[in-house]
Amino acid sequence: MGLETALKECFTALNLFLNNRFADALALLKPWKSESMYHAMGYSSILVMQAAMTFDAKDMDAAMTSLRESLQVCQRFRKKTGLMESLANLWYRQPADNLTEEEMHAELCYAEVLLQKAALTFLDESIIGFIKGGMKIRHSYQLYKEICSKILQIVLFKLFSNNVILMFIYIFCYQMLSLLPSRVLKLMEFLGFSGDREVGLSELREGATTNNLRSILSTLTLLMFQLYITVILGTADVNLSECEALLKPYCEKFPNGALMHFFSARIAVLKGNFTFAQERFLACIASQEEWRQIHHLCYWELMWVYSFEQNWFEAYRYANLLSKENKWSQAVYVFQKAAILSMMPEEEVNKLNENVVELFRCVEGLRLRFAGKSIPTEKFAAKKAQRYSSSTPVKLVVPALEMMYVWNGFTIVGKRPELTEGILSTLEKAEEQLRNDPNPSEYHTGDECVVQLLKGLCLRNLGRLVQAEICFSRVISSDGDIKHDSYLVPFTMYELGLLHKQKGEINKAIAVMENVM
Repeated sequence: MGLETALKECFTALNLFLNNRFADALALLKPWKSESMYHAMGYSSILVMQAAMTFDAKDMDAAMTSLRESLQVCQRFRKKTGLMESLANLWYRQPADNLTEEEMHAELCYAEVLLQKAALTFLDESIIGFIKGGMKIRHSYQLYKEICSKILQIVLFKLFSNNVILMFIYIFCYQMLSLLPSRVLKLMEFLGFSGDREVGLSELREGATTNNLRSILSTLTLLMFQLYITVILGTADVNLSECEALLKPYCEKFPNGALMHFFSARIAVLKGNFTFAQERFLACIASQEEWRQIHHLCYWELMWVYSFEQNWFEAYRYANLLSKENKWSQAVYVFQKAAILSMMPEEEVNKLNENVVELFRCVEGLRLRFAGKSIPTEKFAAKKAQRYSSSTPVKLVVPALEMMYVWNGFTIVGKRPELTEGILSTLEKAEEQLRNDPNPSEYHTGDECVVQLLKGLCLRNLGRLVQAEICFSRVISSDGDIKHDSYLVPFTMYELGLLHKQKGEINKAIAVMENVM
């Protein structure tokens, strides 16, 4: 199959995929996956996405096998070199103008498949898998960086005209690496990586405006960066207007596409339009049954949207579904389920036939490890759940609201003053109960500080800055008395710094942030 025909067929497969016809997309690609590099890469990419969503060992093995076969197919189309030329290329890199158009595509496809294989290797729980994955990503990154730079410099416009091949992996690495702390970034740069956020965003935006096979990757990466990474890490304000503009042409072309429904719903969540978001997530679920994993993404979001509204019964329903169906992070799902049940009246919990204490006790045994290291959110959940391991458990005070803070949800619910007032009321009741506790435990001061931190966030979002500062100051003054939740004081200082920034007291904000560090 010729290159142009292969690209057209893969466009067709991509359209099938975006129309929720996942099996049809695979069926179109499969007959040629041993002959065409684009068919091979497309087929493998769908299996990798499926494996990443299911976390199932069989899916992982199938994806890895397909990736190995794809590398072999791509290798057949790469430029053949003799022994002397290969040795020379170790010192003098192969110039891009010596490659045919097909060979350039082969280099790009080879690097992309190699990156996917490296990413899948990372899911190995051993340190060996972690190191191997890192080395493979470095190799594919350098390969992609080199070939794309040369294409751009020498022959991009001559060969490709309007059919620009996007430097997706190069851009993706730029973008993700730019989020790392400076010390880690220096180490990564020493190993051969580099990251510039603005360069990455600029190239992604340019790639998203083109009309080629990889433009959807640019769009989805930008949406994931804006709608998730910046929100969870709190690294920047979300540009929702840009997200809507990026998504609009795909919504028009694929009005019932699951991904279109999903991202439309996520934008609505960040706008504070929770009712519309719920409708879109449910539409996403109803749009297809083939990939249940997309349902799980919606369950996670619906769990939080209902938590923002303190509709604990509905939030529990989706947390329960996740804990039973999804394998990504059972420790977090079970903790979240127990945390939500803790917010409900005891008689309602009994009607559901749930045992909150036993759920919390399960968390530690469900934790995953990658390269011998714990996942931070699972570690946090297990630490909180330790209180239930003794014969006389000590109840967590407002665990679902505390986890809302862990996932930076207060920045979202803060856009709805009436819901913020409702959460504030819940926190004030918890504050009163702690104040009247006749038998305070060793966790008592920490529990009081959790309530004061979250109360301060609500007050700050409501514009009651003086009261918010009093709450934050109470937590900070308790430093030394908190026995278990060591995160509380530095995080509260961070929130106090943001409050000073909001008041225009920049020097105070900087001083507080320096103390946090």
